[in-house]
Amino acid sequence: MSLSRQDWLLREEAHRERADALTAAHRDRATRAEKHPVWDFLFTYYSYKPAQLRRWHPGAGVELADARERLDWRWYRAGRSADSAVPDAAAFGREKAELASLIEKMLRRTASRPGQFGCFGLHEWAMVYRADEHRHAVPLRLGQAGTDAVVENHDLRCTHFDAFRFFTPEAVPRNRTSLSRDEQPLFEQPGCLHAGMDLYKWATKLGPLIPGDLLLDSFELARDIRLLDMQAAPYDLSAWDVVPVPIETPEGKAEYVRRQRGFADRGAALRTALLNAWLGAGARDAA
Repeated sequence: MSLSRQDWLLREEAHRERADALTAAHRDRATRAEKHPVWDFLFTYYSYKPAQLRRWHPGAGVELADARERLDWRWYRAGRSADSAVPDAAAFGREKAELASLIEKMLRRTASRPGQFGCFGLHEWAMVYRADEHRHAVPLRLGQAGTDAVVENHDLRCTHFDAFRFFTPEAVPRNRTSLSRDEQPLFEQPGCLHAGMDLYKWATKLGPLIPGDLLLDSFELARDIRLLDMQAAPYDLSAWDVVPVPIETPEGKAEYVRRQRGFADRGAALRTALLNAWLGAGARDAA
C-alpha cells in the first residue's frame, strides 16, 4: 500500500486532532499540577506522553510518498523511491528481537485462551489488604476492616502478574495461583482487564509498525477499562465523581462481569488487528 503525500498529511492531521481531544483533560490538569487517581495512570504507568500519542504512523509496510524527512526516524526505511519512507517490521525484529518475541507470544497466547470472568476486580483490594499505607492517598469506601473482610470472603483469582506483584504480603498466598514474570505468558487471558489495557502498551512498544488509528483505539480501550478498574476498586472516589461498582454485592458483580465481557470482545478484535498490522505486513514484505 502506498499513500500520496497529500493523503498521508491529511491522515496525520486527523490523528493529531483525535489524540489532542483524547488527552485534553489530562493536559489541562497538568498545567495546574493537578493529580487524578484514575486518569494519571494512563500516562505514568504506560510512560507514553500526549506528545508521543499524537505522532502518527501509517503502520508496517505502508509506503509514504515524498516523505524523505521520515527516513531519519527509527524503524523506517526507503521505499520504492529515494524520497519515500516505509515503517520496517524486519528492522524492528532484528533490533528488538527479544521484545518482538515477547509481544508476539503475549498477543497470540492470550488470544488462544478462553476468557475468565470470576475475578471481580479484587486485585485492587488485595493491594490494600491489611495494609497501613496504600498506593493511593484516598479513603477506603468500606474502611480497612470492611475491605479486609471482602478479600477474606472471596477467592482471589488474579492471572495478571503486573497486578499480582503489588499484592500485600498477606494477600499473596490467598491468590489461587502464584504468578511470576517468567511465567506471565502462561497465565495471561483475555478476560483480564489489565490484559486488555496492555494492548495499548504493546501498541506503543511497536511504534511506527502500528497504524495511528489502532494506537488510538487501544488507548481508548485502556481508558474505558481503567474507569471500571477504579470503579470496582475499594477506594472512595466520590470527590472525583467516580460512581463505584460495588463488587462486594451480587448486583455489583453482575455489572462488573457484563462490562468485563464487553471489554474482552473489544480486546479480541484489537489483538487480532495489532497482529495483522504488524506481522501481516512483515510477511508481505518478506514475500
